[in-house]
Amino acid sequence: MIFSLINKKITSFLNLSFFNNRLYIISIWIIITLITAVKQLKIGNYNNYKIFKNVYFHSIEKLPLYNEYPLEYFDHNHYGPVFSLLIATFAILPDYLGIPFWGLFNAGILAWAITQLPLKSSQINAILWICLHELLTALLGLQFNPIMTAIIVLSFVYIEKGKDFWAAFFIVLGVFIKLYGIVGLAFFFFSRNKIKFILSLFLWSVVLFTLPMLISSPEYIIQTYREWFERLVEKNNENTGLNSYQDISLMGIVRRFFQDSTISNLPFLVGGVFLFGLQYLRIKEYKEVSFRLMLLASVLIFTVIFSSGSESPTYIIAFVGVAIWFVIQPKPISNFYIALFIFSLILTSLSPSDLIPKYLKDNFIRPYALKALPCVLIWFAIVYEMLKNKFKNYTSITH
Repeated sequence: MIFSLINKKITSFLNLSFFNNRLYIISIWIIITLITAVKQLKIGNYNNYKIFKNVYFHSIEKLPLYNEYPLEYFDHNHYGPVFSLLIATFAILPDYLGIPFWGLFNAGILAWAITQLPLKSSQINAILWICLHELLTALLGLQFNPIMTAIIVLSFVYIEKGKDFWAAFFIVLGVFIKLYGIVGLAFFFFSRNKIKFILSLFLWSVVLFTLPMLISSPEYIIQTYREWFERLVEKNNENTGLNSYQDISLMGIVRRFFQDSTISNLPFLVGGVFLFGLQYLRIKEYKEVSFRLMLLASVLIFTVIFSSGSESPTYIIAFVGVAIWFVIQPKPISNFYIALFIFSLILTSLSPSDLIPKYLKDNFIRPYALKALPCVLIWFAIVYEMLKNKFKNYTSITH
């Protein structure tokens, strides 16, 4: 009874004219982005941006991209050489301009990608509201993750639109920047021109592999790719420490519960890939756009909960998946799913904020990687739905 009441309140709240006005929503995204950028500039907390902009400067100077540079920033760069071109426009600006524009670019491309989904306007608006706080978490770190989310979403969108050439571009771009983009291949079976899609993947791989050579040299870029691979292997080992701020994943929950950092990722990945693969057995459901959207939600969540590199700001990727899952649910939404959604809002989205008591964050949520738990449960719910349900019964979807 209580969950039905909550569902009605949420529905009536989101149906208010203010909450369905796209201009108001985007304005709030912009305002939050700018406030966040100014705040981080003022307190000098923008180490990630220093790493990002120096990918460009180190590339044109042909310096190693994955060495430590303690006089410039702490930590390592973990992004591929093509990132130097993406960040170049922002890097050449003074920080007081580059940082706000970088934030606006992050938020803008994610908002635009979400608006391209084959959903009703009200559903898109709901996703933008649902993801707002998680976006704030990513923006506070001046992270790349909103763009990464957009890259995955646009891989799906362009396959939906029959524009395989551009879908392939976003997949390869994501791979060459942060590897996460490879999950866009999950949408391959929805392509209506698979030969063109495959050829486009090869073409864009050649183009994006060689493009950074324009600001450096072929020898430098080839060596840099080798060093990138070595750095990612090292980073994976670093992530699994029990006191790490990363490894907020299914494996991280288990490792921290048992206080054993030696527990391998492999059995989790094998099990996860197996369950993910089962979703493709519903071939007759491929024609239903709601089924394809549910797979997108599955991909976005899977990418994060099965990665030892996931940290709190990474969850903008997963939370867009959570939002898509929730807005396409058949009405009335089950009480269990309402409870699961509220659980995700509190424990996943709000857990980094001051709304959650510091005692809980310091003694339970961070030490046991509990931010991942609601997304893990929702992912298993998605797998169950995709194996069992008839998607013609889901919320009618028009763009």
